Amino acid sequence: MHRSVLLVVAHGSRDPRHAATVHALTRRVSSLRPGLRVETAFLDFNAPAVPQVLGRLAAEGVRDVVALPLLLTRAFHAKADIPAVLRQAPPQLRIRRAEVLGPSPLLLASVQRRLYEAGLTPADMSSTGLVLAAAGSTDPEAIAVIAQTARELRHTGWCAVRPAFASASLPRTEDAVRALRADGCARVAVAPYVIAPGRLPDRIAAGAGDADVVADVLGDSPELARLLLRRYDEAAAQRLLAATA
Repeated sequence: MHRSVLLVVAHGSRDPRHAATVHALTRRVSSLRPGLRVETAFLDFNAPAVPQVLGRLAAEGVRDVVALPLLLTRAFHAKADIPAVLRQAPPQLRIRRAEVLGPSPLLLASVQRRLYEAGLTPADMSSTGLVLAAAGSTDPEAIAVIAQTARELRHTGWCAVRPAFASASLPRTEDAVRALRADGCARVAVAPYVIAPGRLPDRIAAGAGDADVVADVLGDSPELARLLLRRYDEAAAQRLLAATA
């Protein structure tokens, strides 16, 4: 049994649905592995903040922590914000940073699950165009990962798949919906490629107004919970790294 504490680091939001969804996900992770201690912290807007949780763990005598960014791509938060806040950790804590969640086949499975829950069936896929709607980023690496994820989904049997973004990047969700109509797809579905509700997921939903099916956010899906544990196990198996590495 791993003795490291899993610290899930979420972005945070003024929207109360965001924190509620994050906590539902971490509860599912705990239920899948009862012997693992799972803590949740936020970069902004919500409590507890990351330094607060790290300080409490150190005061309790915890020495080994795996910090897991609750992020789908390696963009600014993964490359700058989280490393910066982990550098504030008490020196007695040994911290290993897990990789971000994407890309992963488990994320594709989570997207498919939400689409089926929204009413689509496997038989619908060949005549349905899919918009994979992400939050958006100015980071080229993150945009490339979303584009690759859309290509991988295309190979699972959809009529066509187009990426879209709620901010920072183009195209917008509504533009991708129109493009799939023009491609001749009989119906169009929108899959929000985001973990929790908030301002940008609401923008995705608003842009999906002409779509036939709009799925829910990934939320506390079983596949996402399993992915968190996979990233934890990968990090726990590595040699200890300083928070500044």
